[in-house]
Amino acid sequence: MKRTVMSIVVLCVVAMLAGCQKETGAQSSNAKDDKIEIGMCFDSFVIERWERDRDVFVTTAKELGAEVNVQNANGNLETQVSQIQYFIDKQVDVIVIVAIDSGEITDVVREAKKAGIKVLAYDRLISEADVDLYISFDNERVGELMAEALAGSMDKDKPLLMMCGPTTDTNVAFVEEGFQKVMKQNGIEVADVMNAEGWKPELVYSYLSSNYQVASTIGGIMCGNDSLAGQAVRYLSERRLAGTIPVVGQDADLDACQRIVEGVQLMTVYKPVEKLAKAAAEYAVMLAKSEEIGTTDTISDNKYEVPYIKLEPIAVTAENMDEVIIDSGFHLGEDVYLNIPDEENTELEQN
Repeated sequence: MKRTVMSIVVLCVVAMLAGCQKETGAQSSNAKDDKIEIGMCFDSFVIERWERDRDVFVTTAKELGAEVNVQNANGNLETQVSQIQYFIDKQVDVIVIVAIDSGEITDVVREAKKAGIKVLAYDRLISEADVDLYISFDNERVGELMAEALAGSMDKDKPLLMMCGPTTDTNVAFVEEGFQKVMKQNGIEVADVMNAEGWKPELVYSYLSSNYQVASTIGGIMCGNDSLAGQAVRYLSERRLAGTIPVVGQDADLDACQRIVEGVQLMTVYKPVEKLAKAAAEYAVMLAKSEEIGTTDTISDNKYEVPYIKLEPIAVTAENMDEVIIDSGFHLGEDVYLNIPDEENTELEQN
């Protein structure tokens, strides 16, 4: 009798434990299902700023309880398409894309949308894809800031050169539009426009070297980003013209900030990428939760009106370098002024 009772007790305990394990397992499964998964596709990390964007986005998303799978296409369109397809197959909640070619990834983005996956176009708009959100800086304003700086510094009787990014990047057209508008207002002629495929900076140096007859008559050079500007300054430096012909760029790369305080690059456009990446991560989580974004701004992707979050860029020169770049912590002062002799040390050496 005692053995029978004990057996019944043991069986009850085992059943209770099994039930607990089953319930715990179910809770774990539900917790896993509730986890927000974000796929993030980058063009490449050739441009200095993208690693900053990635780090801030991932950190912010994790703080909000989301997991981020980052993929780098290394500038290869087919690779980026396959990475987006991988995220579709994985059934992530949101895909965030820095597009290599804004037109060539349209089909796979539409496929993601059909699969019920939200798509956020990061910094570069995707054509005719009806993405759920586009977040970037006001790129037309970027062009205006570049033009205003050049117009205030160059010989207006001379033409200028535009060394732009690839036409596959939708931002390039917006920047050019803003730039050309201000140039026309100031009556400054554009001698030529070159588009650097894949944002390859060496193409700027190659162009200037091959078109030296044009380059020798210009009054200024507009460059699509600071990497391109670096090659323009290199070309001018080899001809002892650096600092005499103003050069502008964008992204506030460290070497560009160094060139500005050295006096060989006129200005750069600072886009607080930490602010952009943080906001994008927050909006991506909101999209995953089907929450209202709350923006009334839209932008045309050539077929649809897409919800648009735009941030303001800032012109940076030697005059406001400390206030905008150093005080914000974007770059350290000791790094920006690395090539500038310390005044106290210079005075000691002179004495």
